Amino acid sequence: SVAEATVKGTDADHDIAVIAVKLSDLSEDTLFAIKVIEIGSSSDLEVGEQVVAIGNALGYGQSVTTGIISALDRTISSDSGTTAYIQTDAAINPGNSGGALLNLDGELIGINTAKIGDYYSSAGVEGLGFAIPVHIAKDVVDQLIETGYIPGRPSLGVETVVLDLQDRL
Repeated sequence: SVAEATVKGTDADHDIAVIAVKLSDLSEDTLFAIKVIEIGSSSDLEVGEQVVAIGNALGYGQSVTTGIISALDRTISSDSGTTAYIQTDAAINPGNSGGALLNLDGELIGINTAKIGDYYSSAGVEGLGFAIPVHIAKDVVDQLIETGYIPGRPSLGVETVVLDLQDRL
């Protein structure tokens, strides 16, 4: 179903956004179909563990791919800093970003991100996907819900002022 949502906050660095939908705007059928996901532990993962990636690959509709954990704490540097990701060979393409990375118990262990994969796929690399570990994603989501932004990040405040040289003469 379709419902109006409010953006609570976004974090482009982690490719995460939080939206809110009023329960009163949802039908009983929709409310009945919604299930709260169990949160797993990204710190208990092991290389070689099987995973499932869910998303909307390339906008074609819901997709599910499987793979294994290829690496843990794979650090990747970007303009916004260095972040540690879960690396998997499950196909994570544009549209899967923001989808769930699940362990075989159906628990959320990461949030798929295609931002990093897009960089590598443009270089002709295949079988390389990344997900934000759930413990990092949960911290980001909690901060976005509480404040609407990620507190403590340095930023540069700039203000523009129009100067009239005639006033100075």
